[in-house]
Amino acid sequence: MATLELDIAEDVVVSPARRSRKLGLLFWAAIGWLVFVLLVAILAPVLPLPSPTDMDMLERRGPISALHWLGTDALGRDEFARLIFGARISLTVGLFAPIIGLVIGGALGLLAGYFRGRFESFVVGSMDVLLAFPPLILALAVTAYLGQSILNLTCILGVLGIPAFMRVARASTLTLARREFVIAAQALGATHARIIIRELLPNVALPLLAFFLLGVAVTIVVEGALSFLGLGVPPPISSWGSMIGEGRESLEVAPMLAFIPAIAMFLTVLSFNLVGDTLRALTDPRQGAL
Repeated sequence: MATLELDIAEDVVVSPARRSRKLGLLFWAAIGWLVFVLLVAILAPVLPLPSPTDMDMLERRGPISALHWLGTDALGRDEFARLIFGARISLTVGLFAPIIGLVIGGALGLLAGYFRGRFESFVVGSMDVLLAFPPLILALAVTAYLGQSILNLTCILGVLGIPAFMRVARASTLTLARREFVIAAQALGATHARIIIRELLPNVALPLLAFFLLGVAVTIVVEGALSFLGLGVPPPISSWGSMIGEGRESLEVAPMLAFIPAIAMFLTVLSFNLVGDTLRALTDPRQGAL
C-alpha cells in the first residue's frame, strides 16, 4: 500500500516536468515563427522596405533581385514589401476579431452556465440563430451596406465567432459551478459577482485562451478566403488572401506570386494551431486526474 501511495505521489510531482517535455521542438518552432511574424508586422513601417503600393509597369513580374527580394507582382509592386504589410492586415483581423468573440461570447457563456434557467435558454437560442445564418451572406450584406474596410471585416468575423466562444465558456462553467470551491463560496455568503469574477473566471480563462489561439488561426483563413473573393480589405491595401487572389491570374507565368503568401499563411495558421492544441492539452483538467 505504501509503495502504491509513493508511486502516485511521484506521478503527481513529475507531472509538470512531463508536461514541459511534451511541448517538444514543434511547439517552440511554432512560437519562434509567430514571434518573428509579429515582430516583422509591427516593425514594418520602420523597416527599410519599398512602398508596397508603388507601381512600376516596366518591372511587371520581375525576378528575384537585390532590389526586389521576392520579385514584383503583375503591377510592378515589390512582393516582399506587400508580404510584410499584408501580414499586418491578416494578423490585425486575425487577432482582434477573436477578441470580440472572446469578450462577448465568453461573458455570455459564463453567465449562462452559472445562472442557468431562462437566461441560459435565451443565450443558447440566440447563438443557435446566429449559427444558422449563413456567414457568407452576412459578410456580403454588411460589406454591401457599410463598405469594405478593416474595421467592418473585423467586426463581421468577431460577431461570427461569438457562438463558439460562448459554448466553450458555458461548458467549462457548467462543470466548475458544481465544484466544491464554488459551493463553499456560496455557503460563506459570497455574492454572485464575487463568485463569477474570483472563482469561475480564472478557471474558465485557461480553456478560453487555448481556444482563442485556435480561433486566430481560423480567422486568418476566413479573412484570406474573403479577401480572395474580393470581400476583404479594399485595394491597394494588401493582405495575404488578396495577394493569393491577385496571384492566381499569373499562375502560368509567375506561380510564386500566389504560392509565397499561401506559404506564409500556411505556416502562420499551422503555428497557431500547434500552440493552441498544446495549451488546450495542458489546460485540460482530465490530464491531471488521478
